[in-house]
Amino acid sequence: MNVVYLQGHLSSDPVLRELSSGSRLLSLEVTTSTDSGTANVPVAWFDPPTIPDWGAGVEIAVRGYVKRRFYRGAAGTQSRTEVVASEVCEISRRRQAQRVLERAVKALDAS
Repeated sequence: MNVVYLQGHLSSDPVLRELSSGSRLLSLEVTTSTDSGTANVPVAWFDPPTIPDWGAGVEIAVRGYVKRRFYRGAAGTQSRTEVVASEVCEISRRRQAQRVLERAVKALDAS
């Protein structure tokens, strides 16, 4: 089972990149609260249906899964563990955020 529900604030402005495949990648850095303080979580959202106009500080909800991605960098092969988003929404959109949470719970129940 690989299901993630993440809620937190954007720690920086989202970054949109066009990939050579023609896909779009929206990179997000989400700061969440934990029992021991805070954690910064990288989130990759491939081909979002619309490009949000969010900025640093906006509170969001994310449903997705954890993936370790390998890529070639200047120092050779490198890796990054991130959350790959299936859905992302602003918490202020309460109904939509509630549906994101419900779908994450449903995915956990189905496993």
